[in-house]
Amino acid sequence: MSEAHSAAVVIPSWNSLDLLTRCLGSLSDQGVEIELLVVDNGSTDGSVAYLEREGVPHLSLPRNVGFAAAVNLGAARTESEAILVLNADTVLEPECIGRLHGALQADASLGGVQPRILQLERGVEAPAAGSARIYSAGQALRASGRAFELGVAEPQRPERLAGREVFGVCGAACLLRRQLFAELGGYDERYFAFYEDVDLNVRARIAGWRFEYVPEAVVWHVGNASWLAGFERPSAENARLVARNRLATQVKFMPAGALPRIAAVEVVSLARAARQRRFLATLRGKLSALLWIRSLIAERRRLRREGDVWAARRWLRLRAERP
Repeated sequence: MSEAHSAAVVIPSWNSLDLLTRCLGSLSDQGVEIELLVVDNGSTDGSVAYLEREGVPHLSLPRNVGFAAAVNLGAARTESEAILVLNADTVLEPECIGRLHGALQADASLGGVQPRILQLERGVEAPAAGSARIYSAGQALRASGRAFELGVAEPQRPERLAGREVFGVCGAACLLRRQLFAELGGYDERYFAFYEDVDLNVRARIAGWRFEYVPEAVVWHVGNASWLAGFERPSAENARLVARNRLATQVKFMPAGALPRIAAVEVVSLARAARQRRFLATLRGKLSALLWIRSLIAERRRLRREGDVWAARRWLRLRAERP
């Protein structure tokens, strides 16, 4: 296998057997050699038995260590110079990886590229690509440091079909340069899940890397499929982790002058959480970020010392697009 013309495909999976089989089936006809590794996060739905039976390269973990740690483990056990981080609830269109790989190879300043990610309903065959709604056309940042997916839930307007530089790439499906991953130490494993991709994008920007959106490459994504099946109150657990991890990322890179804006936005988020009956989970998440404050401040100082924090901050949008 030629590393220059191959991509490691790392798929974290947790009780996703019905979706994983479809994802794996879509990896043929990708226009590039694939170095596949499924990292099973302690599934109990027969996933490991299926992977063993089908001879799919995999790493079986005894428990769920989280999305971030699972991807890091997969990256460490593969060798290709490009790493496709891929959720188990995705389906790739033909030539998707090849198109991403070509874009990454064409520009040495790119740390990663993202396909056009379209919304796929669970149990439903993919509609014609042109009629689907967008899941993500790249990540963007609000002035408060909160991230959102460009174009989410929108029809595919012409501006979403044009490639361009974006702040960052969505962790559901993105091709990252191994050099970036190695330099940054991969995803922050403390995050477990949610916002680990935003955090990596921030740190990569500060280190001088760029990202691009490649709409010619198409991936379909269900979204949170394993999460919804794995927790008694998945929305509350989601809220807790997002609240914690978002605040941690903000501490790492946001300017001190943004603190009033951040405080106001977080108060509003607590009020919204109360209406949605997840106030305590959201509050626990925000408070738990304070337990990391010393290490987060140390990380903030290191990032300022070793990179250009404004390379990330310049992507903050005073008038952000509608999420």
